[in-house]
Amino acid sequence: MDCWSLSLPLDDEFEKLVNRMNPPRVTIDNDSSTKATLIKVDSANKRGSLLEVVQVLNDLNLIIRRAYISSDGEWFMDVFHVTDQRGNKLSENDVAERIQQSLGPRARSFRSLRRSVGVQAAAEHTTIELTGRDRPGLLSEVFAVLADLKCNVVAAEVWTHNSRMASVVYITDDATGVPIDDPDRLGKIKQLLLYVLKGDRDKRSANTAVSVGSTHKERRLHQMMYADRDYDQEDLVERGSTSDQRKPLATVENCVDKGYTVVNLRCPDRPKLLFDTVCTLTDMQYVVYHATVIAEGPEASQEYYIRHMDGSPISSEAERQRVIHCLEAAIRRRTSEGIRLELCSEDRVGLLSDVTRIFRENGLAVTRAEVTTRGSQAINVFYVTDASGNPVKSETIEAVRKEIGLTILRVKDDEFCTKSPSPESSRFSLGNLFRSRSEKFLYNLGLIKSCS
Repeated sequence: MDCWSLSLPLDDEFEKLVNRMNPPRVTIDNDSSTKATLIKVDSANKRGSLLEVVQVLNDLNLIIRRAYISSDGEWFMDVFHVTDQRGNKLSENDVAERIQQSLGPRARSFRSLRRSVGVQAAAEHTTIELTGRDRPGLLSEVFAVLADLKCNVVAAEVWTHNSRMASVVYITDDATGVPIDDPDRLGKIKQLLLYVLKGDRDKRSANTAVSVGSTHKERRLHQMMYADRDYDQEDLVERGSTSDQRKPLATVENCVDKGYTVVNLRCPDRPKLLFDTVCTLTDMQYVVYHATVIAEGPEASQEYYIRHMDGSPISSEAERQRVIHCLEAAIRRRTSEGIRLELCSEDRVGLLSDVTRIFRENGLAVTRAEVTTRGSQAINVFYVTDASGNPVKSETIEAVRKEIGLTILRVKDDEFCTKSPSPESSRFSLGNLFRSRSEKFLYNLGLIKSCS
């Protein structure tokens, strides 16, 4: 009997029983390899188990050098060769416990997490999700709206790919610092952000969602961009992106004698690559039965043996092409284009609105952003290009840095970095900026009645 064909309530109870009788076993082996730590996971098989394990390794910022995955039947056995960010073997002892907690009987079932897998602990904020057509200045307008609605952005992540944008933003009330849960206020936030996202060039509708609580940002961004069809090849052809030399090489073929579909991927290696591809296969409702991953050089190779949830392989050429396009999109959407700018300063309400407005006024487009708050410090990363997607001129970058503050905004690993600036030139200037431009923008759109 196919274990995926059971009714949902019965299947949930069965999984709970199996987990109680056979709790997951995680072992850490630092002796078998001189180059990496081996993490071995044995557990009862359930839908989403692989993604849950990979997500934990991803959240721990571990680099997966090799992986051997087998989950054919009611049990799965995975072996991961991992290092830390510096390429060293692990010394921490809590890795096994973290993985066991994610898979054990206390873990939330995959089926109960319709929006994400491995949801992080509830945080004191309100979550806003945005999708729509990307355009220069969009992020500036979004943050301006939030600032004028008295919302403090405590964290955010923004991805762009194939002319689409997806963002998860965590906000609190400006005055109280607590989550915003008033229905009328949430409705207004959603309405005004949707107004900003909409555009007459958008072939697909923009979307906003507001909720109180937390999601796993990166997991959710994959789901949002997949739902928004950022893999659509028509848009890629329009933008002339199909000839990109960095395009991943993906093949999909059926293994007739074994009843599997075999997916092979080759592309430049980078952190979180395995997480990105497993997310997409899961979102497309495929089950990974076996996999081999090797990423010990500049290039990574991944091989998956997959089937549909009903146990059948891919059956049409159209579906085969769709899998290829979706996996290519999953790999490329996290790839950051442009110059990396790192901003570190004392956090304040409206900081993001001011910074992104300066970007827009200097012709910069944000292709990706990571916004975090650590205590009273704002630590933000932006990847920027010019409005046409081309590299930014050095004089433009320097002009932006001087306007924001040379010690506040730095260029990461780039020749634009300057030597130690004088105290006078590096003084933080955002607090003295003429802020009414964003208010004027909102007023002209009819979003606010007063600029006070």
